[in-house]
Amino acid sequence: MIHTKGLTRSFRVSGTTLEAVRGLDIDVEPGELVAFLGPNGAGKSTSLRMLTTLLRPTSGSASVAGCDVVADPGGVRRRIGYVGQGHSAADDQRVIDELVTQGLCHGVRRAQARSRADELLERLDLSGAAKRVVAKLSGGQRRRLDIAMGLIHRPALLFLDEPSTGLDPHSRANLWEHIARLRADYGTTVFLTTHYLDEADSVAERVLVIDHGAVIADGTSSELKAKVSGDLIGLVTDSEEAARRAAEAAEGIPTAHDFHVAGTAVRLRVERGDAALPELLRTLDAAGVALRTAEVTRPTLDDVFLSLTGRSLREDEA
Repeated sequence: MIHTKGLTRSFRVSGTTLEAVRGLDIDVEPGELVAFLGPNGAGKSTSLRMLTTLLRPTSGSASVAGCDVVADPGGVRRRIGYVGQGHSAADDQRVIDELVTQGLCHGVRRAQARSRADELLERLDLSGAAKRVVAKLSGGQRRRLDIAMGLIHRPALLFLDEPSTGLDPHSRANLWEHIARLRADYGTTVFLTTHYLDEADSVAERVLVIDHGAVIADGTSSELKAKVSGDLIGLVTDSEEAARRAAEAAEGIPTAHDFHVAGTAVRLRVERGDAALPELLRTLDAAGVALRTAEVTRPTLDDVFLSLTGRSLREDEA
């Protein structure tokens, strides 16, 4: 569904050539939901613009939905749907009218556009809002309308660029429930960008990580997290002195590594945290170190980012 080989995009800035994307190789098969993740400035947006024909590659090749992005950009556009970060519907238009108009723009006949619009509104729980002016919709309803507009022409491939940004947790969960049902019904391939790592972890069947313009990791969320060395144990003590002593005592745990002491808190990584924590607690008790809290955390996608890029994706959100 998406196949790129050596895809590159360079820009001239103040007489200097900057490579935003360097030799991008991507393969996405029909029916997959793939998350495309990366820190700000990693080349994610530039890659997405090339794949959706909004930006011509400097070199390399890309086939999207069976069409070459350079030789047949019109064919690509007819076969894909795109939901950007902004809202695509006009505030002063009725929901049903915007959907039908979008269908007509894609060459769908009016009767068929109306039928598909009614179907999508029903599947996305928007039937009751069909004759409402877009400006009167809630944030969650507007995002579901954006999804409907991206699907009105039944594309084989749907690009979702930060689709749940700005939504509260309940609306985010609701949006993904609807997307999951639509994928099951239509078999649509989804290429997703998101800064919500929990979202990528729960919905994506595969995760691609891009940094400095190149893909540096490709696998399922579980596969990528398995490459992070060990579970994280977090300790909070009564004092900075107690934290220092806790770290020293924890060095006796055979698999303990990657120690960090900050104020009264201690972090370390161990293999099989569920088994190591009881041993660590006994060691600290014997050393007379009192704890306020102790917890074990399995590796997250943010840990994957940190290990691969040297920075947390959450730093970019701050």
